Amino acid sequence: MEVILAESAGFCFGVKRAVDTVYEKIEKGGIIYTYGPIIHNKEVVNDFLNKGVKEVNSLEELDDLPKGCVIVRSHGVAKDIYEGIEKRGFTIIDTTCPFVKRIQKLVNVQSKAGKTIVIIGNDGHPEVEGIKGWCENKAYVVGSKSDILELKNVIKDDVYVVSQTTFNINKFKDFVEVLKNICYDKNVSVANTICNATNERQNEAAQLAEKADVMIVIGDSQSSNSRKLYEISKTHCERTYFIQTLKELHLDLPANANLVGITAGASTPKNIIEEVQKYVRTYF
Repeated sequence: MEVILAESAGFCFGVKRAVDTVYEKIEKGGIIYTYGPIIHNKEVVNDFLNKGVKEVNSLEELDDLPKGCVIVRSHGVAKDIYEGIEKRGFTIIDTTCPFVKRIQKLVNVQSKAGKTIVIIGNDGHPEVEGIKGWCENKAYVVGSKSDILELKNVIKDDVYVVSQTTFNINKFKDFVEVLKNICYDKNVSVANTICNATNERQNEAAQLAEKADVMIVIGDSQSSNSRKLYEISKTHCERTYFIQTLKELHLDLPANANLVGITAGASTPKNIIEEVQKYVRTYF
């Protein structure tokens, strides 16, 4: 039986940069906080916790804590969060993914110009919440076609559309067309802000799943890009498993299985991927 690991599985540039920054700061010492989990992976976050890094999830939590550095998560945060951290006398180390930072700047400029911002993504996701926090006026988050249709009588100004970096590219294109149809009398500008790493990862998953008898997707349950890899893989391969670590892997291989494909979300550490890959190669 052949086992193929997707080429782009595991940490993307932005995640690696954020994780490396925390470890480097741990080596230097001092009081370290992260604003929210630095990435969506419990294994990594727990390792930071064991090394003395404290996670905070609101500005109010900082009021009773000794001064130190606050590392801003890879998903980014709203503008008022930055200001609130600085106002309280903490040092900020910003590990916001550069692709997310670009979206924050785009919506800030375009909202100041009077455009209505529409964010295609998952409402409540920290990246999306951060992007909303850089808009100078109300922004709308849409995660389905029905969400878009609800905006038909709401949007009064020209529209500027961006996407969560990890959103499904095909859904993004479909949603943009629906939005243009309901805003036919307005100027709709579109910035495809899905990062290249996400696009490549999704394409690889689809291509691998098409020929695989079984697909394994490794990622945290809170990871948006990992869940989308699972959805894409499941579309092409019915026997698709979504796991966080090897402990959750309970394979039900068909007798005629010739190919097992493995991919992993952008916040999945290399050691977990290698552990799963080795196990499948050894025992199946």
